[in-house]
Amino acid sequence: MKPDSDILDLLRAESIEAERKAQRALIIQPGAIGDSMLTLPLAAFLKEALHLGVVDVLGHTEYVGILPGRTCINRISSIDSVELHRLFIKPESFNLADRDPLLHAFAGYTWIVTFMGEPGSDFEQNLIFTANCTHSTEVVTLPLKPPNDYSGHLIDFHIRQFINQTGLPEQAQNCRFENDFIKVTNADINKGTELLKETGLDPGQRPIVIHPGSGSPNKSWHIENFLEIARELSSCGKNVVFLLGPAEMEKFSAATIRKIKSLATSLMDLSFPQVLRLLSCARIFIGNDSGITHLAAMSGIRTIAVFGPTNPNVYRPVGSNVSVLTGNSRTFAKKPSPKLQRELLAILES
Repeated sequence: MKPDSDILDLLRAESIEAERKAQRALIIQPGAIGDSMLTLPLAAFLKEALHLGVVDVLGHTEYVGILPGRTCINRISSIDSVELHRLFIKPESFNLADRDPLLHAFAGYTWIVTFMGEPGSDFEQNLIFTANCTHSTEVVTLPLKPPNDYSGHLIDFHIRQFINQTGLPEQAQNCRFENDFIKVTNADINKGTELLKETGLDPGQRPIVIHPGSGSPNKSWHIENFLEIARELSSCGKNVVFLLGPAEMEKFSAATIRKIKSLATSLMDLSFPQVLRLLSCARIFIGNDSGITHLAAMSGIRTIAVFGPTNPNVYRPVGSNVSVLTGNSRTFAKKPSPKLQRELLAILES
């Protein structure tokens, strides 16, 4: 038998671990794909710095549904399932009923970090009141975007803002920009392999995936640039796949879409989980400053991101194998840029 002191140490360690696992945090993230992906380093920081057992996300399920089981996020809930609009009224008019759904939505969280609302706003005050009705909760409101003159990375900005508001020690900030925050599963790879087979591609020759769109037309490199890259790669016998979502199908003319299809296999209107499965089987990903580019980079796929008007110092993709090229912001979306094409091809050859 172990000495009494050893047994007490064991019980103490188990108690500390049980207490840690009981500590839960919620992140309210109303943003789209890119914002959701760039929240992951903050979530990992919260878990480590605050010794949390659970970090959940309240967001758009079509974007954050892939996170549990592949990231540090434990659970997700749909932002549309919670009556958050009620929190925007004046605090003196805000009321909670017995067994109110809002009480249930925020019950049991030690920390709530919200990207919705402003510090000191009606929303924040009502959220603090609601969360603390059932459990002692710290609520921290973070801005989704940094000020225009900010020159660091967005991840640093979020973590720095959290540290400043909570009084955590300075050494708590320890961003790792080379981390792969999304771990693709064997099931992802198997289903991605099936997807490639269905399109007539050999999964053994891992494709180069090109996503020519983004959330803003100004951030999309002129399509002729991507077409020229595809021509060069195809002429070298490389498998090229164009990934086209609803935004690209709406933005591009019928003639442009026909041209894309004539050059390479084109996959359209994939669900977000299907996109991740495709990327899990890709050799290289090429894209603009977009949410899909952040997804690829954080999944450990070799990623080449082409930036135009947005600042890559602030928004560059985070991952273990990322290259960033920057074009002329005035002509980025308006005309081809052969020089940048050559730079991209040189990276591919290296």
